Amino acid sequence: MEMAEEQKPASATLPQVIKAVFWSFFGIRRRAEYEKDAVALKPAQVIIAGIIGAILLVLSLVTLVHVIIS
Repeated sequence: MEMAEEQKPASATLPQVIKAVFWSFFGIRRRAEYEKDAVALKPAQVIIAGIIGAILLVLSLVTLVHVIIS
């Protein structure tokens, strides 16, 4: 008897990770999308994308304030 090999879910692509983190910043996520991402996303991908997203958000806000003030 052969044992069926478990299929591992495909790892998320970079655009999928960016999209998931972007919508998570706004708190807008469909349950189906969340469940799909929960299987495909790895914690390291989410952490790195989240840090980069936070840095970009802060830099854009600082730039916006600087433009408005000057």
